[in-house]
Amino acid sequence: MITLTKEDGPADLDGVTHMSIGVSWDPTAGSKGGLIGKLKRKTGTDLDLIAIALQGEDPVRLAGLDSLDPMGNGALLHSGDNQTGHGDGDDETVTVEFAKIPPNITSLVFVAAAYKKGSSFQDARNISFKVYDATGGSSQQVADIWPSLLTNDNGCAVAKAIRVGAGWKLQVINETGKIKQGDEHALMRFAISK
Repeated sequence: MITLTKEDGPADLDGVTHMSIGVSWDPTAGSKGGLIGKLKRKTGTDLDLIAIALQGEDPVRLAGLDSLDPMGNGALLHSGDNQTGHGDGDDETVTVEFAKIPPNITSLVFVAAAYKKGSSFQDARNISFKVYDATGGSSQQVADIWPSLLTNDNGCAVAKAIRVGAGWKLQVINETGKIKQGDEHALMRFAISK
């Protein structure tokens, strides 16, 4: 397994027909002990993994939040909203079946956002992104993406799958920024700016 970085350039996805990206995180332990820290740990932290399908520079579909199958054909599937970060393994996952992605879709941008009002990445710890090759029915982790989240930002453009001829490449973006919370259009503008 490898750790993908922005400096590596695009990774070739030749032979990969199904790919998943998963995010996992833990709630912060709380900077304060006692009751406040205990409450923060119990309620958890709501991060969201969102995939935005682009036609050129125009966002046309969104997987995540309230849309788990935005193309209606299983091409881009979201596992559902984990609002706490509690539990083992990936908290949220987006799976792509490249053969079903319509030909007008030129790229897919994967964004992690602390989308609830008043949240930022400071509310979570141990954030990691995993890339899986799910070709052939079994899912195997092939790479990690470690975000740079020493920030008070609430958005991170993690990676971008780019259509290249008949194939796809995966480019790590790993750039953070502010997204107006609760504003889907701001989320899409953030994704296309990266």
